[in-house]
Amino acid sequence: MSKSSLKKDNLSIIETVALSVAIIAPTAAMALNVSLMAQTSAFSVPLVFLISTIVVGLVSYSIIKFNHYISASGSLYAFTKKSLGDKMGFTAGWALLLAYITLAGGTAAGFGNFFSGFLAVFGISVNWLPISVVASIAMIILGIIDAKICNRIILVIEGLSIFLILVLSVVILFKVGTTTGLSVVPFKTNGVGISALASTSVFAFLSFIGFESASSLGEETKNPKKFIPIAIISAVFLSGIFYLVCSYAQVIGFGVDSQGLEQLSSTTLPLADLSTKYMTTGYGTILILVAAFSNFSCALGSYCAGSRMLFALGRDGIMPKAMMKLHSKHDTPYFALILIIIISDIVQISLYKNDGIEVFGYLATIGSLAILVSYIFTSVGAMVYFTKNKIWSKVHLIVPIVSIAALLYVLYSNIYPIPAFPSNLFPYIVLGWIVIGFVISNIFGKRIKEISEENIKDTNEGIVEESPNYVLE
Repeated sequence: MSKSSLKKDNLSIIETVALSVAIIAPTAAMALNVSLMAQTSAFSVPLVFLISTIVVGLVSYSIIKFNHYISASGSLYAFTKKSLGDKMGFTAGWALLLAYITLAGGTAAGFGNFFSGFLAVFGISVNWLPISVVASIAMIILGIIDAKICNRIILVIEGLSIFLILVLSVVILFKVGTTTGLSVVPFKTNGVGISALASTSVFAFLSFIGFESASSLGEETKNPKKFIPIAIISAVFLSGIFYLVCSYAQVIGFGVDSQGLEQLSSTTLPLADLSTKYMTTGYGTILILVAAFSNFSCALGSYCAGSRMLFALGRDGIMPKAMMKLHSKHDTPYFALILIIIISDIVQISLYKNDGIEVFGYLATIGSLAILVSYIFTSVGAMVYFTKNKIWSKVHLIVPIVSIAALLYVLYSNIYPIPAFPSNLFPYIVLGWIVIGFVISNIFGKRIKEISEENIKDTNEGIVEESPNYVLE
C-alpha cells in the first residue's frame, strides 16, 4: 500500500523557521530587489519596505491565526478551503502554486546570473542558463532527502549570507554617518506618486514571499500549532528589520543625489559595487557568491513548498494521484518536486535570450501578483471562518479588512496606469492561470465531493480550538 502522509513530527522549530527564511531569501532580496525598486521609486526604497512590512504583518495575522487551528501540508489552500469551500480553496492554492513555481524559476535564474558573475571574476565565462539547469539537478537531490537535513542546509547558507550583508551595511552606515552624515531622504516620497510607490511595492512583497511557507510543513513539524506561528512571526518581522537597514544602507551608500540614484538603479551587482567602494573588492566577490547561494536556497525552498502543495492537491483528488508519490526512505513528495523543477526549467529555457536578472524580474513579478491573490483569499477566508465560529469579534475584522484593501490597491496599481511591455502582460498571465484553476476546480468538483469524511479529517486538520469552552471538531 502506498504512503499517503508525510513524515510526522520530523521537524523542530529550527527546521520550520528555515523554510520560511529560505523562500524569503533576505540576501537574494537585497542583492536584486533594491536596484529594481529604485528604477520606479527613486530614493524611497526604504519607505516602500517600511509600508510593505506593515502590510505583510497585517496579512500574517490571519495566517498565524489559522495555524493555531489547522495543521496541513496545503498551507493557504487548506485554510481557504476550510473557510470558503473547495473551489475557492483550490483557487487560492492554485495561485500560490504559480507563485512558488515562478519564484523558484526566477531565483534559479538569479543563481545562474550571480554564479556566472562569480566565475567571471576568475576569467571563466559561462551563461546563466546552463548553470541554472545543472543546479536544478542538485535541487532535486536536496529536495528529496529528509526535510530536516535539507532545511538545515538552507538555514546555514542563508544565515551566513545575512551576516555578511549586515557587516557591509554597518560599515556603510558608519562611514557615511561619520563623513557626509546620515539622511532621512530615503524615508520620504521624494516626489514619487502613491501609485508608483504601490506598483514598486510588488518587489517589496516579493522580498517577503514565503513567510507563510512554514504552514506547508504542518504535517511534518513537531507541535505545529506552536512552532509554525513562531516561525511566521520571526520570518516577517526579522526580515522586515533586515530590509529596512540594508535597503537604507544601499541607498545612502550610493548617495542621495542624481549620480548615486543612477548608479543604484542601473547596477546588477549592488552589493559587490558597495563592497568595492566601502570595503574591498575581495569582500564584494564573496558577496556575489553568497548572493548566488541565497538564490539557490530560495529556489530550493520554493520547490519544496510547491511540491507539498501539489501533494495536498493530489491527496484531495483535485490533481492526479501521481502527486502523492512519496520517497520510500525519506517520505518526501519526490514526483511533485521533480515535476515542478522540470516546468521551471522549461520556462527558463524559453527565456534564454534574456539575461538572468531580467528573467528573475519577469518571473518574480508574476509570482508576487499571484501570491497577493492568494493572500486576499486567505484574509477573506479568515474573516468568514473566525467570525462564523465566534472566535473573532468585529474589532478583529479591522486587520484583514485593511490588509485586503492594501493588497487590492497594489494589484490595481500594476494594471493602471498600464505599465510598459512586458510588465503589462503579467497581471493577465496571473488572471489566465486563475481562470484555468476555476476550470479545473469545476471539472474535478464531483471528484472532490466523493472524498470520504475520514480522509478529509486525516489530511486537512486535526483542528483544536484554543478556548476550552468551544470545540470546532
